[in-house]
Amino acid sequence: MEDALLASRLQFAFTAAYHFLFPQLTMGLALLVFILKSVYMRNGNETWNRAARFWGKIFAITFVMGVVTGIPMEFQFGTNWARFSAFTGDIIAQTLAMEGAFAFFLESAFVGLFLFGERRFGQRVHWFSSLMVFLGTWASGYFIITTNAWLQNPVGYRTLENGEIELNDYWAVLTNPWMIPQYAHTMGGATVCGAFAMAGLGAFYLLSGRSEPYGRIFLKVGVIVGVVASVWMLWPTGHAHSDLLAEKQPVTLAAIEGHFETGQGDLVFIGQPDVENRRIDNAVALPGGLGILMYGSPTAEIRGLEEFPREDWPDNIPLLYYSYHVMVGLGTIFIGLLVIAALLLWRGRLYRTRPMLWALMLAIPFPFIANTAGWLTAELGRQPWLAYGLMRTADGVSPLISSGSVLFTLIGFAGMYLVMGLLYAVLMVREVSHGPEAEEGELDVPGSEPATT
Repeated sequence: MEDALLASRLQFAFTAAYHFLFPQLTMGLALLVFILKSVYMRNGNETWNRAARFWGKIFAITFVMGVVTGIPMEFQFGTNWARFSAFTGDIIAQTLAMEGAFAFFLESAFVGLFLFGERRFGQRVHWFSSLMVFLGTWASGYFIITTNAWLQNPVGYRTLENGEIELNDYWAVLTNPWMIPQYAHTMGGATVCGAFAMAGLGAFYLLSGRSEPYGRIFLKVGVIVGVVASVWMLWPTGHAHSDLLAEKQPVTLAAIEGHFETGQGDLVFIGQPDVENRRIDNAVALPGGLGILMYGSPTAEIRGLEEFPREDWPDNIPLLYYSYHVMVGLGTIFIGLLVIAALLLWRGRLYRTRPMLWALMLAIPFPFIANTAGWLTAELGRQPWLAYGLMRTADGVSPLISSGSVLFTLIGFAGMYLVMGLLYAVLMVREVSHGPEAEEGELDVPGSEPATT
């Protein structure tokens, strides 16, 4: 059973992490495409409309990849996590069903309308479809986050005499206090991801001396949206999430900070957790910094891991610690990079400052890493629980599954995802090489001229 548990955890971690590469981009691009289309509706400049259509295609390809890679995760609830599904299904099945029945179909229907309905239905309907894609995409994120928030902080249920649970307050589930900062933080991360993708591609076009009017638009929109979203990730959403951890999961807060002993909380910037000896090696830290962030006082007492039973500690503290610090470190770099880029944009120097253009282009992969590290932090921090305080991970695995069967399908998924990843890369290179100019044609409004800024 231990081998099957480990194999099932590895399989779900792999498929979930790979899948999340795509929704984080589509949720960010949905907002940006809506912004591009809205600017066009205001100024009538066809360059902005072509830019919206160009990014709409990238959104659509990424959306399809997200759908395909998300399907295996739902099957795993039944094949690998049958006990978990039987125990929590009365609650989480509701939000997952609503995500599919409402948000997904809203999103997918209007994606088709956005891609193929502009000529037939006109610009107002085309703009409305971009709005519906944005709302559908973010509604999809809401229902998924609501599901995860319930696992982090179970609410709206009652325990039956036989030990099972059932839903008794659906509104409590939909308005879970854990969901609000988690949703805001996740959507902010997705927006940062989309903004870096757009700004980085704009930088690429300017550096390569092609599609320059579009490159300038991509840079302007990406940098402006990105700087707002990156600050949003730090405050208020990041701080609110930390407050929630301190209240609901203090053992997780202690683990992500490597805080083993109760007392003054130092804010560790660099260091290696030594769980066996309960210390941080080679620490570079701000004395009392954690107390300042959490309670506004450097002398505030922070509960250490020593206060909690060993069996309730997250089961991989080093990976949890590093995931959290990678997320925070990259988020800090994003703020600095985008603030400098925004200042250059404001002073009219961004488009010809090649070092910054190179930095923005090369930064494209890093929001994906930061967002993935953030999800690892959330999921590793919840361990050893599947539903926090209700069901341990070891109790949720299917009783009849074998490690060999799980590893066989894991290898199959890895091969399939490799092929799909290569196909996605080919399609992205194709779209980028064609460029926004490929959108020029009979859909353009007569008399429109390319933008120069």
